[in-house]
Amino acid sequence: MTEADASSRPKVHLRPATVADAPYIHAALLGIARTVNELDKVRCEVADLIDYGFGPDPHFETVIAEVDGAPAGICLFFRSFSTWLGRPGVYIQDLYVDDRFRGLGIGAKLLRRVAAITRDRGGVYMRLSVDTENFIAQGFYTRLEIKFSDTEQVHAAYEDAFLNLAAADCPPGGTLPRKPE
Repeated sequence: MTEADASSRPKVHLRPATVADAPYIHAALLGIARTVNELDKVRCEVADLIDYGFGPDPHFETVIAEVDGAPAGICLFFRSFSTWLGRPGVYIQDLYVDDRFRGLGIGAKLLRRVAAITRDRGGVYMRLSVDTENFIAQGFYTRLEIKFSDTEQVHAAYEDAFLNLAAADCPPGGTLPRKPE
């Protein structure tokens, strides 16, 4: 790429999401669902993102990518902890780049920024899951040295299975109070 080509490329700006970004984050999640043909599975609403991501006890953070002031992508993540490493890390829940902005390196920029945020907080690893049929994403992650782990399987409990698990030994509201900060 020549210097002239580099200067003509749109500038990508990364920033932390604010509550005003909740509608765009939601649109990005729907974009991911469309990509893997699972739009009918998305139950999350903008209000859920506001309540759980921007309230007094946020459960996730998001980095927003913009190109010329227009939202171009997101990386939604949350903190995790490895008991084997004894160190914090990060779990990438969703990475999305709008089709109009593909090819600008936005996905890599978002992941690198979240890795830097995590490093600066003492973190030493990044984890994510990818749809088994999303071979393009799998190749993308491999190029960034985010490798497939053949020593682990993802297990999950959703809906009734989760509620049955939660109710097995403890009625709703019967858990220990959260430790004061």
